[in-house]
Amino acid sequence: MDSFVDEVNITVEAGSGGDGAVSFHREKYVAAGGPDGGDGGKGGDIVFLVDDNLNTLIDFRYRRKFKAERGENGQGGRKSGKSAPDLVVRVPRGTVVYDRETGRLLADMSRSEPVIIAKGGRGGRGNAHFATPTRQIPRFSKPGFSGQKYELHLELKLLADVGLVGFPNVGKSTLISVVSAAKPKIANYHFTTLVPNLGVVKVGEGQSFVMADIPGLIEGAADGVGLGHEFLRHVERCRLILHIVDVSGSEGRDPISDFDIINRELESFSEELAAAPQIIAANKCDLAEPAQIERFKKFAESRGLKVFEISAATTSGTKELVDAVYAALRELPPLKVYESEPEPVWEKADAAGAKFTVTVEDGVYFVDADWLEGILRTADMEDYESLQHFQLVLKSSGILAELERRGIKEGDAVSVCGYEFDYVE
Repeated sequence: MDSFVDEVNITVEAGSGGDGAVSFHREKYVAAGGPDGGDGGKGGDIVFLVDDNLNTLIDFRYRRKFKAERGENGQGGRKSGKSAPDLVVRVPRGTVVYDRETGRLLADMSRSEPVIIAKGGRGGRGNAHFATPTRQIPRFSKPGFSGQKYELHLELKLLADVGLVGFPNVGKSTLISVVSAAKPKIANYHFTTLVPNLGVVKVGEGQSFVMADIPGLIEGAADGVGLGHEFLRHVERCRLILHIVDVSGSEGRDPISDFDIINRELESFSEELAAAPQIIAANKCDLAEPAQIERFKKFAESRGLKVFEISAATTSGTKELVDAVYAALRELPPLKVYESEPEPVWEKADAAGAKFTVTVEDGVYFVDADWLEGILRTADMEDYESLQHFQLVLKSSGILAELERRGIKEGDAVSVCGYEFDYVE
Protein backbone atom coordinates (compact mmCIF):
# COMPACT_ATOMS: atom_id res chain seq x y z
CA MET A 1 0.00 0.00 0.00
CA ASP A 2 2.84 2.40 0.76
CA SER A 3 3.82 2.55 -2.92
CA PHE A 4 0.47 4.00 -3.99
CA VAL A 5 -0.70 7.29 -2.48
CA ASP A 6 -3.64 9.13 -4.00
CA GLU A 7 -4.43 11.80 -1.36
CA VAL A 8 -2.05 14.25 0.33
CA ASN A 9 -2.07 17.67 1.99
CA ILE A 10 0.75 20.10 1.23
CA THR A 11 1.60 23.78 1.69
CA VAL A 12 2.71 26.03 -1.16
CA GLU A 13 3.94 29.60 -0.90
CA ALA A 14 4.87 31.79 -3.84
CA GLY A 15 7.80 34.17 -3.47
CA SER A 16 7.34 37.72 -2.24
CA GLY A 17 8.31 40.62 -4.45
CA GLY A 18 11.58 42.40 -3.78
CA ASP A 19 11.56 45.81 -2.10
CA GLY A 20 11.90 49.05 -4.01
CA ALA A 21 15.12 50.99 -3.46
CA VAL A 22 15.66 54.45 -2.00
CA SER A 23 18.54 55.98 -3.91
CA PHE A 24 19.64 59.33 -5.33
CA HIS A 25 21.75 59.91 -8.40
CA ARG A 26 25.32 60.79 -7.52
CA GLU A 27 27.56 62.02 -10.30
CA LYS A 28 30.42 64.47 -10.47
CA TYR A 29 29.36 67.91 -11.68
CA VAL A 30 25.66 66.96 -11.34
CA ALA A 31 24.36 68.95 -8.37
CA ALA A 32 20.88 67.41 -8.07
CA GLY A 33 20.64 64.07 -9.80
CA GLY A 34 17.30 63.24 -8.24
CA PRO A 35 15.83 59.97 -7.02
CA ASP A 36 16.82 56.87 -8.99
CA GLY A 37 15.75 53.92 -6.80
CA GLY A 38 14.71 50.93 -8.90
CA ASP A 39 11.76 48.55 -8.40
CA GLY A 40 11.95 45.18 -6.70
CA GLY A 41 11.75 42.02 -8.77
CA LYS A 42 8.69 39.78 -8.89
CA GLY A 43 8.54 36.73 -6.60
CA GLY A 44 8.53 33.24 -8.10
CA ASP A 45 5.21 31.52 -8.91
CA ILE A 46 4.31 28.00 -7.80
CA VAL A 47 3.64 26.14 -11.04
CA PHE A 48 2.15 22.64 -11.29
CA LEU A 49 3.11 20.51 -14.27
CA VAL A 50 1.94 17.06 -15.36
CA ASP A 51 4.62 14.37 -15.40
CA ASP A 52 3.51 11.16 -17.10
CA ASN A 53 6.36 9.27 -15.44
CA LEU A 54 4.51 9.65 -12.12
CA ASN A 55 1.46 7.57 -11.18
CA THR A 56 1.23 8.21 -7.44
CA LEU A 57 1.50 11.11 -4.99
CA ILE A 58 3.93 9.24 -2.76
CA ASP A 59 6.72 11.83 -3.22
CA PHE A 60 4.58 14.37 -1.37
CA ARG A 61 4.70 12.24 1.76
CA TYR A 62 8.35 13.17 2.12
CA ARG A 63 8.12 16.81 1.08
CA ARG A 64 5.04 18.71 2.10
CA LYS A 65 6.19 22.35 1.89
CA PHE A 66 7.06 24.17 -1.32
CA LYS A 67 8.24 27.78 -1.23
CA ALA A 68 9.38 29.82 -4.23
CA GLU A 69 12.23 32.33 -4.03
CA ARG A 70 11.79 36.01 -3.28
CA GLY A 71 12.41 38.65 -5.95
CA GLU A 72 15.59 40.68 -5.64
CA ASN A 73 15.46 44.19 -4.20
CA GLY A 74 15.75 47.20 -6.49
CA GLN A 75 19.01 49.11 -6.81
CA GLY A 76 20.18 52.62 -7.53
CA GLY A 77 20.47 53.85 -11.07
CA ARG A 78 16.86 52.82 -11.70
CA LYS A 79 17.94 49.18 -11.79
CA SER A 80 15.09 46.79 -11.11
CA GLY A 81 15.72 43.72 -9.02
CA LYS A 82 15.82 40.36 -10.79
CA SER A 83 12.57 38.38 -10.77
CA ALA A 84 12.78 35.03 -8.98
CA PRO A 85 12.45 31.77 -10.95
CA ASP A 86 9.20 29.84 -10.75
CA LEU A 87 9.10 26.73 -8.61
CA VAL A 88 7.80 23.83 -10.73
CA VAL A 89 5.98 21.04 -8.87
CA ARG A 90 5.47 17.86 -10.91
CA VAL A 91 2.32 15.80 -10.36
CA PRO A 92 0.73 12.72 -11.98
CA ARG A 93 -1.81 13.32 -14.72
CA GLY A 94 -5.29 13.41 -13.20
CA THR A 95 -4.29 15.20 -9.97
CA VAL A 96 -7.04 17.54 -8.74
CA VAL A 97 -5.90 20.48 -6.60
CA TYR A 98 -8.13 21.97 -3.90
CA ASP A 99 -7.74 24.89 -1.50
CA ARG A 100 -8.14 23.19 1.88
CA GLU A 101 -9.42 26.32 3.59
CA THR A 102 -12.30 27.03 1.20
CA GLY A 103 -12.68 23.74 -0.68
CA ARG A 104 -12.30 25.68 -3.95
CA LEU A 105 -11.05 23.63 -6.90
CA LEU A 106 -7.90 25.38 -8.11
CA ALA A 107 -6.84 23.07 -10.94
CA ASP A 108 -7.42 19.72 -12.61
CA MET A 109 -4.03 18.57 -13.85
CA SER A 110 -5.39 16.46 -16.69
CA ARG A 111 -3.95 18.50 -19.53
CA SER A 112 -0.29 19.03 -20.35
CA GLU A 113 -0.23 22.81 -19.95
CA PRO A 114 1.45 24.14 -16.78
CA VAL A 115 -0.86 25.80 -14.25
CA ILE A 116 0.07 28.64 -11.89
CA ILE A 117 -1.30 27.59 -8.50
CA ALA A 118 0.12 30.44 -6.39
CA LYS A 119 1.21 33.76 -7.87
CA GLY A 120 4.38 35.48 -6.80
CA GLY A 121 4.13 38.98 -5.35
CA ARG A 122 4.87 42.08 -7.41
CA GLY A 123 8.01 43.99 -6.60
CA GLY A 124 7.75 47.21 -4.62
CA ARG A 125 8.29 50.54 -6.33
CA GLY A 126 11.53 52.44 -5.91
CA ASN A 127 11.61 56.10 -4.90
CA ALA A 128 12.09 57.15 -8.52
CA HIS A 129 8.32 56.65 -8.97
CA PHE A 130 7.36 59.04 -6.19
CA ALA A 131 9.05 62.22 -7.41
CA THR A 132 6.68 65.10 -8.22
CA PRO A 133 7.23 68.82 -8.85
CA THR A 134 6.33 69.46 -5.20
CA ARG A 135 8.12 66.40 -3.80
CA GLN A 136 11.51 66.27 -5.46
CA ILE A 137 13.38 64.28 -2.81
CA PRO A 138 11.19 61.28 -1.83
CA ARG A 139 13.05 59.38 0.84
CA PHE A 140 10.78 56.36 0.78
CA SER A 141 9.99 53.34 -1.39
CA LYS A 142 7.48 50.51 -1.16
CA PRO A 143 8.07 46.93 -0.05
CA GLY A 144 7.24 44.05 -2.33
CA PHE A 145 3.87 42.30 -2.25
CA SER A 146 3.60 38.97 -0.48
CA GLY A 147 3.24 35.85 -2.63
CA GLN A 148 0.08 33.77 -2.44
CA LYS A 149 0.09 30.96 0.10
CA TYR A 150 -2.22 27.94 0.12
CA GLU A 151 -2.85 24.86 2.18
CA LEU A 152 -3.63 22.38 -0.59
CA HIS A 153 -5.39 19.04 -0.78
CA LEU A 154 -4.22 16.93 -3.73
CA GLU A 155 -6.38 14.08 -4.94
CA LEU A 156 -5.38 11.74 -7.75
CA LYS A 157 -8.29 10.66 -9.95
CA LEU A 158 -6.98 8.33 -12.63
CA LEU A 159 -7.73 9.12 -16.25
CA ALA A 160 -9.26 5.93 -17.56
CA ASP A 161 -11.91 5.52 -20.26
CA VAL A 162 -13.22 2.29 -18.75
CA GLY A 163 -13.47 1.36 -15.09
CA LEU A 164 -13.72 -2.29 -14.05
CA VAL A 165 -15.98 -2.89 -11.06
CA GLY A 166 -17.10 -6.06 -9.36
CA PHE A 167 -16.61 -8.21 -6.29
CA PRO A 168 -13.15 -9.50 -5.37
CA ASN A 169 -12.09 -12.62 -7.28
CA VAL A 170 -14.50 -12.13 -10.19
CA GLY A 171 -11.56 -11.88 -12.60
CA LYS A 172 -10.98 -8.14 -13.09
CA SER A 173 -7.21 -8.38 -12.73
CA THR A 174 -7.09 -11.40 -15.02
CA LEU A 175 -9.12 -9.58 -17.69
CA ILE A 176 -6.94 -6.47 -17.68
CA SER A 177 -3.82 -8.65 -17.85
CA VAL A 178 -5.00 -10.45 -20.99
CA VAL A 179 -6.37 -7.44 -22.91
CA SER A 180 -3.55 -4.99 -22.08
CA ALA A 181 0.12 -4.91 -21.16
CA ALA A 182 -0.69 -4.37 -17.46
CA LYS A 183 0.70 -7.03 -15.12
CA PRO A 184 -1.35 -6.87 -11.92
CA LYS A 185 -0.80 -9.23 -9.03
CA ILE A 186 -3.26 -12.12 -9.33
CA ALA A 187 -4.05 -14.71 -6.67
CA ASN A 188 -7.07 -16.58 -5.40
CA TYR A 189 -7.86 -14.55 -2.30
CA HIS A 190 -9.85 -11.43 -1.61
CA PHE A 191 -8.35 -7.98 -2.09
CA THR A 192 -5.37 -9.13 -4.11
CA THR A 193 -5.70 -5.75 -5.87
CA LEU A 194 -4.73 -3.18 -3.28
CA VAL A 195 -3.97 -0.43 -5.77
CA PRO A 196 -5.71 0.58 -9.01
CA ASN A 197 -4.10 -0.91 -12.11
CA LEU A 198 -4.13 0.90 -15.45
CA GLY A 199 -3.75 -0.78 -18.80
CA VAL A 200 -3.81 0.51 -22.37
CA VAL A 201 -6.01 -1.74 -24.51
CA LYS A 202 -5.04 -1.67 -28.20
CA VAL A 203 -7.91 -2.34 -30.59
CA GLY A 204 -6.22 -1.63 -33.91
CA GLU A 205 -3.70 0.63 -35.58
CA GLY A 206 -3.91 3.96 -33.72
CA GLN A 207 -6.98 2.76 -31.82
CA SER A 208 -6.84 2.19 -28.08
CA PHE A 209 -8.43 3.04 -24.74
CA VAL A 210 -7.36 3.06 -21.10
CA MET A 211 -8.87 0.55 -18.69
CA ALA A 212 -8.59 0.77 -14.89
CA ASP A 213 -8.94 -2.21 -12.58
CA ILE A 214 -10.36 -0.77 -9.35
CA PRO A 215 -9.99 -2.75 -6.09
CA GLY A 216 -13.05 -4.86 -5.33
CA LEU A 217 -16.14 -3.55 -3.63
CA ILE A 218 -18.20 -5.59 -1.22
CA GLU A 219 -21.50 -5.05 0.53
CA GLY A 220 -21.11 -2.39 3.20
CA ALA A 221 -18.27 -0.57 1.46
CA ALA A 222 -20.15 2.69 2.02
CA ASP A 223 -19.74 2.05 5.76
CA GLY A 224 -16.04 1.28 5.45
CA VAL A 225 -16.26 -2.51 5.20
CA GLY A 226 -13.39 -4.11 3.27
CA LEU A 227 -11.57 -1.48 1.23
CA GLY A 228 -14.58 0.81 1.49
CA HIS A 229 -14.79 3.60 -1.05
CA GLU A 230 -11.08 4.32 -0.84
CA PHE A 231 -10.43 3.85 -4.56
CA LEU A 232 -13.77 4.66 -6.15
CA ARG A 233 -12.59 8.19 -6.94
CA HIS A 234 -10.57 6.56 -9.72
CA VAL A 235 -13.68 5.57 -11.66
CA GLU A 236 -15.37 8.97 -11.24
CA ARG A 237 -14.02 10.18 -14.58
CA CYS A 238 -14.63 6.93 -16.47
CA ARG A 239 -16.83 7.21 -19.50
CA LEU A 240 -17.97 3.60 -19.28
CA ILE A 241 -18.21 1.05 -16.49
CA LEU A 242 -17.40 -2.56 -17.30
CA HIS A 243 -19.15 -4.63 -14.65
CA ILE A 244 -17.54 -8.05 -14.16
CA VAL A 245 -19.59 -10.82 -12.55
CA ASP A 246 -18.68 -14.41 -11.77
CA VAL A 247 -21.54 -16.07 -13.60
CA SER A 248 -20.44 -19.51 -12.38
CA GLY A 249 -20.94 -18.61 -8.71
CA SER A 250 -17.57 -20.23 -7.96
CA GLU A 251 -17.24 -18.20 -4.75
CA GLY A 252 -20.60 -19.46 -3.53
CA ARG A 253 -22.35 -16.16 -4.33
CA ASP A 254 -25.27 -15.37 -6.61
CA PRO A 255 -24.16 -13.21 -9.62
CA ILE A 256 -27.52 -11.41 -9.75
CA SER A 257 -27.25 -10.46 -6.09
CA ASP A 258 -23.61 -9.42 -6.61
CA PHE A 259 -24.62 -7.18 -9.50
CA ASP A 260 -27.27 -5.37 -7.46
CA ILE A 261 -24.99 -4.97 -4.45
CA ILE A 262 -22.19 -3.39 -6.48
CA ASN A 263 -24.58 -0.97 -8.14
CA ARG A 264 -26.01 0.06 -4.76
CA GLU A 265 -22.48 0.76 -3.53
CA LEU A 266 -21.74 2.82 -6.63
CA GLU A 267 -24.91 4.83 -6.07
CA SER A 268 -24.06 5.42 -2.41
CA PHE A 269 -20.73 6.88 -3.53
CA SER A 270 -22.00 8.95 -6.46
CA GLU A 271 -25.37 9.06 -8.20
CA GLU A 272 -23.63 10.42 -11.29
CA LEU A 273 -21.25 7.45 -11.31
CA ALA A 274 -24.12 4.99 -10.87
CA ALA A 275 -25.83 6.54 -13.91
CA ALA A 276 -22.79 5.99 -16.15
CA PRO A 277 -23.33 3.53 -19.02
CA GLN A 278 -22.49 -0.07 -18.17
CA ILE A 279 -21.52 -3.16 -20.10
CA ILE A 280 -21.61 -6.50 -18.32
CA ALA A 281 -18.96 -9.16 -18.73
CA ALA A 282 -20.23 -12.53 -17.52
CA ASN A 283 -16.90 -14.08 -16.59
CA LYS A 284 -15.87 -17.68 -15.84
CA CYS A 285 -18.29 -19.05 -18.42
CA ASP A 286 -15.93 -22.01 -18.81
CA LEU A 287 -16.87 -23.02 -15.25
CA ALA A 288 -20.60 -22.24 -15.49
CA GLU A 289 -23.54 -24.42 -16.43
CA PRO A 290 -25.55 -23.26 -19.48
CA ALA A 291 -28.56 -22.72 -17.21
CA GLN A 292 -26.54 -20.36 -14.99
CA ILE A 293 -25.47 -18.28 -17.98
CA GLU A 294 -28.99 -18.17 -19.41
CA ARG A 295 -30.50 -17.13 -16.06
CA PHE A 296 -28.11 -14.19 -15.69
CA LYS A 297 -28.52 -13.10 -19.32
CA LYS A 298 -32.29 -12.94 -18.95
CA PHE A 299 -31.90 -10.85 -15.80
CA ALA A 300 -29.48 -8.39 -17.47
CA GLU A 301 -31.56 -8.09 -20.62
CA SER A 302 -34.60 -7.28 -18.47
CA ARG A 303 -32.57 -4.26 -17.27
CA GLY A 304 -31.74 -3.30 -20.85
CA LEU A 305 -28.05 -4.18 -20.44
CA LYS A 306 -25.75 -5.93 -22.89
CA VAL A 307 -24.02 -9.09 -21.62
CA PHE A 308 -20.85 -10.59 -23.04
CA GLU A 309 -19.96 -14.18 -22.20
CA ILE A 310 -16.23 -14.45 -21.52
CA SER A 311 -13.57 -16.46 -19.81
CA ALA A 312 -10.69 -14.16 -18.90
CA ALA A 313 -8.57 -17.16 -17.90
CA THR A 314 -8.82 -18.73 -21.40
CA THR A 315 -9.34 -15.36 -23.24
CA SER A 316 -12.56 -16.76 -24.76
CA GLY A 317 -14.85 -13.89 -25.80
CA THR A 318 -12.44 -11.17 -24.71
CA LYS A 319 -11.81 -9.82 -28.22
CA GLU A 320 -15.55 -9.42 -28.85
CA LEU A 321 -15.86 -7.66 -25.49
CA VAL A 322 -12.99 -5.26 -26.26
CA ASP A 323 -14.45 -4.43 -29.70
CA ALA A 324 -17.85 -3.70 -28.15
CA VAL A 325 -16.33 -1.51 -25.44
CA TYR A 326 -14.38 0.50 -28.02
CA ALA A 327 -17.49 0.94 -30.18
CA ALA A 328 -19.45 2.18 -27.15
CA LEU A 329 -16.69 4.63 -26.22
CA ARG A 330 -16.79 6.20 -29.66
CA GLU A 331 -20.38 7.23 -28.98
CA LEU A 332 -19.66 8.72 -25.55
CA PRO A 333 -18.39 12.19 -24.54
CA PRO A 334 -14.66 12.62 -23.80
CA LEU A 335 -13.13 12.11 -20.37
CA LYS A 336 -14.34 14.55 -17.75
CA VAL A 337 -12.02 17.40 -16.86
CA TYR A 338 -13.01 19.48 -13.85
CA GLU A 339 -13.04 23.23 -14.42
CA SER A 340 -11.29 25.34 -11.82
CA GLU A 341 -13.46 27.62 -9.73
CA PRO A 342 -12.74 31.35 -10.08
CA GLU A 343 -11.21 33.30 -7.22
CA PRO A 344 -13.96 34.88 -5.10
CA VAL A 345 -14.71 38.48 -6.02
CA TRP A 346 -15.05 41.04 -3.26
CA GLU A 347 -18.62 42.25 -3.27
CA LYS A 348 -19.83 45.51 -1.78
CA ALA A 349 -21.05 43.72 1.35
CA ASP A 350 -17.67 42.00 1.80
CA ALA A 351 -15.73 45.27 1.77
CA ALA A 352 -18.00 47.07 4.23
CA GLY A 353 -16.26 47.33 7.59
CA ALA A 354 -12.95 45.93 6.30
CA LYS A 355 -9.93 47.35 8.14
CA PHE A 356 -7.51 49.83 6.55
CA THR A 357 -5.24 52.74 7.48
CA VAL A 358 -4.62 56.02 5.65
CA THR A 359 -1.42 58.01 6.17
CA VAL A 360 -0.18 61.14 4.39
CA GLU A 361 3.51 61.50 3.58
CA ASP A 362 5.02 64.21 1.36
CA GLY A 363 1.62 64.88 -0.15
CA VAL A 364 0.90 61.23 -1.02
CA TYR A 365 -2.09 59.48 0.56
CA PHE A 366 -1.00 55.94 1.45
CA VAL A 367 -3.72 53.31 1.97
CA ASP A 368 -2.65 50.07 3.64
CA ALA A 369 -5.07 47.12 3.77
CA ASP A 370 -3.92 43.50 3.63
CA TRP A 371 -7.23 42.33 2.19
CA LEU A 372 -6.80 44.65 -0.82
CA GLU A 373 -3.61 42.90 -1.93
CA GLY A 374 -5.55 39.92 -3.31
CA ILE A 375 -7.84 42.22 -5.30
CA LEU A 376 -4.93 44.21 -6.70
CA ARG A 377 -3.08 41.04 -7.63
CA THR A 378 -5.90 39.89 -9.90
CA ALA A 379 -7.16 43.29 -11.09
CA ASP A 380 -6.34 44.65 -14.54
CA MET A 381 -6.34 48.42 -14.23
CA GLU A 382 -6.28 48.74 -18.03
CA ASP A 383 -9.68 47.04 -18.16
CA TYR A 384 -12.68 49.33 -17.61
CA GLU A 385 -14.84 46.77 -15.76
CA SER A 386 -11.97 45.75 -13.51
CA LEU A 387 -11.24 49.41 -12.70
CA GLN A 388 -14.92 50.06 -11.96
CA HIS A 389 -14.98 47.11 -9.56
CA PHE A 390 -11.86 48.38 -7.80
CA GLN A 391 -13.44 51.82 -7.36
CA LEU A 392 -16.60 50.21 -5.98
CA VAL A 393 -14.52 48.34 -3.38
CA LEU A 394 -12.78 51.57 -2.34
CA LYS A 395 -16.13 53.26 -1.94
CA SER A 396 -17.98 50.47 -0.12
CA SER A 397 -15.08 49.89 2.28
CA GLY A 398 -15.10 53.54 3.36
CA ILE A 399 -11.64 54.28 1.96
CA LEU A 400 -12.82 57.07 -0.34
CA ALA A 401 -14.77 58.69 2.49
CA GLU A 402 -11.67 58.62 4.71
CA LEU A 403 -9.54 60.19 1.97
CA GLU A 404 -12.08 63.00 1.63
CA ARG A 405 -12.09 63.46 5.39
CA ARG A 406 -8.32 63.84 5.26
CA GLY A 407 -8.72 66.69 2.79
CA ILE A 408 -7.69 65.02 -0.45
CA LYS A 409 -8.09 67.14 -3.58
CA GLU A 410 -8.36 66.34 -7.25
CA GLY A 411 -4.95 65.49 -8.70
CA ASP A 412 -3.43 64.39 -5.38
CA ALA A 413 -1.50 61.11 -5.48
CA VAL A 414 -3.00 58.02 -3.82
CA SER A 415 -0.96 54.83 -3.19
CA VAL A 416 -3.03 51.72 -2.41
CA CYS A 417 -0.79 48.82 -1.37
CA GLY A 418 1.88 50.12 -3.76
CA TYR A 419 -0.47 50.88 -6.68
CA GLU A 420 -0.42 54.65 -7.31
CA PHE A 421 -3.00 56.79 -9.11
CA ASP A 422 -4.23 60.38 -9.14
CA TYR A 423 -7.42 61.13 -7.22
CA VAL A 424 -10.35 62.25 -9.40
CA GLU A 425 -13.49 63.71 -7.85
